[in-house]
Amino acid sequence: MSEVKSVVEVLAKDVQGPGVVACPNPAMPLWSNHPRVFVDVSHEGGGKCPYCGTVYRLKDGEHLHAAH
Repeated sequence: MSEVKSVVEVLAKDVQGPGVVACPNPAMPLWSNHPRVFVDVSHEGGGKCPYCGTVYRLKDGEHLHAAH
């Protein structure tokens, strides 16, 4: 299991499409870039990037609206 390098708390407004956020995120330094992946934060409130180990989770009090 890879080591957790950082935790990024996201707001509901940062979540795209079906409950995902993109990694690498714009705040990451250019030297640490890897292929873009989408991390699902809609289940269990968070997820982890398979490349860099960054954990993305919803900030406390944030809620995603259910898609219909």
